[in-house]
Amino acid sequence: MIFTRRDALKTAIFATGATLAAPAIMRHAALGADPIKIAGIHDASGGLDTYGLPMIACLDYAVDEINASGGLLGREVLLKNYDPQSNIQLYTQFATEAATKEKVAVVHGGITSASREAIRPILKKFNTLYFYNTQYEGGVCDRNEFSTGSTPAQNVNKLVPYVLKNWGKKVYVIAADYNYGQITSKWIAKYTREGGGEVLATEFFPLDVTNFGPLISKIQAAKPDAVISALVGGAHVSFYRQWAASGMKKQIPLASTTFGGGNESVVLSPEEGDGIVSAFSYFQEVDTPENKAFLEGFHKKLGDKAPYLGAELAMRTYIGVKLWAEGVKRAKSVDRMEVIKALESGISMDTPAGKTTLDAKTHHTTVDVFLATCSNHGFKVIETFPQQPPADTASVCDLIAHPNENKQYIVDIKI
Repeated sequence: MIFTRRDALKTAIFATGATLAAPAIMRHAALGADPIKIAGIHDASGGLDTYGLPMIACLDYAVDEINASGGLLGREVLLKNYDPQSNIQLYTQFATEAATKEKVAVVHGGITSASREAIRPILKKFNTLYFYNTQYEGGVCDRNEFSTGSTPAQNVNKLVPYVLKNWGKKVYVIAADYNYGQITSKWIAKYTREGGGEVLATEFFPLDVTNFGPLISKIQAAKPDAVISALVGGAHVSFYRQWAASGMKKQIPLASTTFGGGNESVVLSPEEGDGIVSAFSYFQEVDTPENKAFLEGFHKKLGDKAPYLGAELAMRTYIGVKLWAEGVKRAKSVDRMEVIKALESGISMDTPAGKTTLDAKTHHTTVDVFLATCSNHGFKVIETFPQQPPADTASVCDLIAHPNENKQYIVDIKI
């Protein structure tokens, strides 16, 4: 079913006749001859399309809502989507094109931290505002960028204590081998140690690895009380399948900082996925009036093409667009610095994911965090933690005091 939805959404996204490597214009002038151009750069194909397609759907839907309500400043918002095909070179190419040729007011884009760090300096160089709407490892301090997704102090800080309390103190960590996995594994170790636990081992895997047989044998020999995964992407879904097939799923429980962000719960069978615990700032199953209203409109608009939104990434993309739009309204302009100042003025809004507040010092968000367990191709929320601040990034970043900062800090994590 996920492949049918994926194919249908791809058809809708690229109906303009553009190739997968080329931008697809998503909007046509309706409110005037001088639209506000914005761009999205998300993987609609390649190994990360399982994350990208729902993000594109929510980006498209947010722009639809804005235009249906009269646009911004009396102008239509014209969205151009680029498909980088999970290729960093295309990320840089499209970021450059969006900033220089199209002269967009803002870019919403990037999935992995590697893609973010490829396009962030380009957009900074060309003075193009950037929104990164993905859960990540924290630490980016750049006045030109706003990060709307959750960070380890918000999600890992809730996941690890649950594991230690309910499953035991001995933990085995497996993670993607790039900065998200490497840094997040340190946060897992930090919170494990603080909770009186022990990390028996940490293993890293490139994004294209699909054979996890040797790893499973190592875990079986180590006999941990729990496994915590920070794996990423379509290839790494193989681990969950192989884990269940080996019979280990019935013996050792599994938690993850990433499971659900790429609709793994839909791709896997209930036998393979049920019982895996995750923590994010949104799950489609969040039971609030705002989320119910959003989902009703989203499914009414997209029908059978509506993807399952899973955890966080797609919803944070929707919220990122709405935050940017509010900044434009307050600034009464699309001028980059005027919008940045407006966004730093204390914007807070009720969203389908709960209250979201932009932090002026870090350009990150204070969010509700939800702990949930995978159940029958979806999730069951088991605990809610209201209004969690981005404390990790706040410990190293103050853009009010130092507005010219432009780097990713690696928080000193003593483990």
